[in-house]
Amino acid sequence: AGAGRDRSEWGFQWERLDGTMGQPKAHLLRRWEDFGALRVPDAAAPGRFAGAEETMAEYPGKYCLASLGLSGFTVMTMLRGFAETLEELYTDRTNIERLADAVFGFECDVISRARGRGFDGVAFFDDWGTQSGPILSPALFREFFLPRYAAQFRLCHDCGLDVYFHSCGYIRKIIPDLIEAGVDMLNLSQPNLYDMESLGKEYGGSVCFVCPVSYQTTSLTGTREQIFADVGAMVKNLGKNGRFIGYVEEYASIGLSETNYQNCIDAFRELGQYR
Repeated sequence: AGAGRDRSEWGFQWERLDGTMGQPKAHLLRRWEDFGALRVPDAAAPGRFAGAEETMAEYPGKYCLASLGLSGFTVMTMLRGFAETLEELYTDRTNIERLADAVFGFECDVISRARGRGFDGVAFFDDWGTQSGPILSPALFREFFLPRYAAQFRLCHDCGLDVYFHSCGYIRKIIPDLIEAGVDMLNLSQPNLYDMESLGKEYGGSVCFVCPVSYQTTSLTGTREQIFADVGAMVKNLGKNGRFIGYVEEYASIGLSETNYQNCIDAFRELGQYR
């Protein structure tokens, strides 16, 4: 917020060309020789949890998440570069491990400091999917990243905090890994990429799915009837044991009309009887 809203605490500058969240203007870690100059943010920095107590007091009894914002793998790619990070998982494992340890270590420090502050969970936002599958092979994901996530999720649980994990894209092949590692709430932002019936049969009730009406397709271009149909399918298939959360985001920047925004709200309100 304020004058520094477009600069990450890691130091990279955000570029906003439209009404979306934007992207880093350039990655910072251009050469591994510069790694020693990389400034890991201070988890104990003043203001880290500023306003949280006051906000929770305004909404007594409400469920409150402490958000890490963009996290993990996504932050690594923003520091080193997307292609570079993927390539060097194979060609320069030593340096990529140093970067992963810095990023995941900082996040663990923040999680530890969230203990006892009134939060109910911690939110991770880390995109892992393309339109057709995970960005990395499941084998490499399990080898390199999954142990790091599992350690973070154990820390959350040790602190009495639930784990909320967001990923865009189609990540069906690594969903069981995330659940086994300790994810309590799994936010899938493009539910239309999935077969709702089979997804519900395999994982419904074992994790709380958190989904909007797909903001690539139906919420943008669908009719009211199509929006209700999508919500009905999610509630029916994913809402086992009450473990489904539907939500609506304001996405005018990518073409969500006010009418369909309201249609999404109406659908979740009218059909949200989960069994």
